[in-house]
Amino acid sequence: MNKRIPALVWNRKLQLSFRLVLGIAFIYASIHKIIYPGKFAQIIYGYGLFPCELINITAILLPFLEFFSGLFLVIGIYKESAALIINIMLAVFISAISINLIRGHEFDCGCFSVEITGYDLSSVHLLLRDIVFLLMGVHLFITGSKDDDN
Repeated sequence: MNKRIPALVWNRKLQLSFRLVLGIAFIYASIHKIIYPGKFAQIIYGYGLFPCELINITAILLPFLEFFSGLFLVIGIYKESAALIINIMLAVFISAISINLIRGHEFDCGCFSVEITGYDLSSVHLLLRDIVFLLMGVHLFITGSKDDDN
């Protein structure tokens, strides 16, 4: 049993799966935000956490950070850096969702669309999904340099 756990942790197929899941999720999440930065800015404002002065620049830059971090994970370059950036973003997302959950504030997360979704997923589901994503990202960051073919 003890030998199976390290083998699973360092398994290249698991690492590739995590890279593809996170990478594709972040690429997909970025598309509508890149196309409609104004709508995304409204969603950021809806969180009620960020200074008004930073909302527009965040709405413009964050989707490109999501896109390129996801792309780098998918194509396998700068994997550790991409995983670190995604982990930082996920920690911020988890914090924002948690704060709003504690407040009892209903909001549209803006995760995969900038359209009003009617809060299809509860804040708890969003939180759990992002925690799973973060665990995948931490795994990638820790094992990132070990899956190189060099």
